[in-house]
Amino acid sequence: MRLTPVDVVLLGLHGLRTRKARAALSALGIAIGIATMVVVTGVPASSARDLDARLATLGTNLLRVHPVTVGDQPQPLPAESIGMVRRIGPVEHVSAVANLHTVARRSDRVDEHDASGLTVLAGRTDLLAAVGARLSSGRFLSDATARFPVAVLGWEAASRLGVATVRPGEPLPQITIGNRRFVVAGVLAPVPLVPDLDTSVVVGWDVAERSLGFDGHPTVLYVRAAEANLEDVRAVLPATVNPRLPGMVDVSRPSDALAAKRATATTFGSLVLGLAGVAVLVGAVGVANTMVVSVLERRREVGLRRALGARRGHIRLQFLAESTALSLLGGIAGTALGAGAVVAYAMWHSWPVAIPSWVAAAGLGGATLVGMIAGVYPAVRAARLPPTEALASP
Repeated sequence: MRLTPVDVVLLGLHGLRTRKARAALSALGIAIGIATMVVVTGVPASSARDLDARLATLGTNLLRVHPVTVGDQPQPLPAESIGMVRRIGPVEHVSAVANLHTVARRSDRVDEHDASGLTVLAGRTDLLAAVGARLSSGRFLSDATARFPVAVLGWEAASRLGVATVRPGEPLPQITIGNRRFVVAGVLAPVPLVPDLDTSVVVGWDVAERSLGFDGHPTVLYVRAAEANLEDVRAVLPATVNPRLPGMVDVSRPSDALAAKRATATTFGSLVLGLAGVAVLVGAVGVANTMVVSVLERRREVGLRRALGARRGHIRLQFLAESTALSLLGGIAGTALGAGAVVAYAMWHSWPVAIPSWVAAAGLGGATLVGMIAGVYPAVRAARLPPTEALASP
C-alpha cells in the first residue's frame, strides 16, 4: 500500500495534534531561530540603508570636471562636452555651470564694481538633480524661463542681495546683472556638495548667451554615475569631454565616503551571514532533539503500526512529515515575528524599513529544509524498530 501526499500530511499533523504542548515548544525553538535570522538580516539592512542615505548626501557618486589652468587662463571645455558625457552608459545625471565674469547687484544704484563677493553663473535647467540641491523658496529655471532674464539665488547670495524669500502670488524681487534687470524666481537651500553655489547667482544658459556675452563653453561639469562604475567613468571622462586635448581636463577623484560605504556594506554582509547561520543551526539542533525524544516516547505506537501492516517506509514518512510540518509552522511564525520586530526597531530609530526580499523565502524554505534534515535520523531510527521490541517497550 502506498501513502498519498494527503495521507503523509495528515500523519505529520496527527503527531503534532496529539502532543500539542511539546509541538508548540518545539515550533517555538525553530521560530526563535528563524526570527533571529530575520532580525539579524533586517536590522543591519535597515541601518545600512539609513547609512547609505547619509553617505549619499556626501556625494559618493558625484564627479566634477573642470579645465586645467595654464598660466592664468583655464583652457575652455568644448561646448558640446555635456552631450558627449551624457552618452556614457553608467552616467545618470550630467549638468554644467559657466562663470560669466560679471557682477550682480541689488539695484543699478549700487556701484557697478561692487560684486559683494558673488559669482554669476550660467546654469543648465537640470542642475539641481546633478548636485543634489533643493529650493528654499520659489522655482528653479525651466526650459521656458531660461530664455528670459530670470535668476535663481544661492542661499548666501540671497542674503547679500536682500532677498529673504520668494513668495507665490507676490511681485518677484529684482536684481541687476551687468546692466540688465533680472527677476528672482527662486532661492536655493544650502548646497553641501557644491558650497560655491551658496554665493552664486544662476541665470539661464540661453539668456546668458544672448544678453551677457556668454560663449557657450562650460566652466564645470557635474557628473553623477552608478557607484559600481564610478572609477571606469572617471577614467574615460577626459577623452570624452575633450578628445583633442584630454590632458587639459581635470576630473575629481571619487569621494572617500564611497570607500567607506563599500566597506560598510561588506562588513554588514559578513555579520548577517554569520549570525543567520548560527540562528538556523540552533533551530535545527532543537528540532532534531525533539524528534529523537519523540521516537523514544512513541516506541509502542511505532510497534503497533508495524504489527498492523505499516512498512518501514511508512514509518519514515510519518516522522519526516511530522518534523517538516513542525519546522514549517515554526518558520511561518518566526518569519512573521522577526519581520514585526524589524519594523518596530526601524521605526523606533527612524530608519527606513529594509527587509531583503529573500529573507521570507529563506525563512520558510530554510525551516522546511532544516525540518527534513533534522528528521532523517529519528525517522530512520523509528523505522528500524522491530515490532516485538517496540510493543514490549514500557
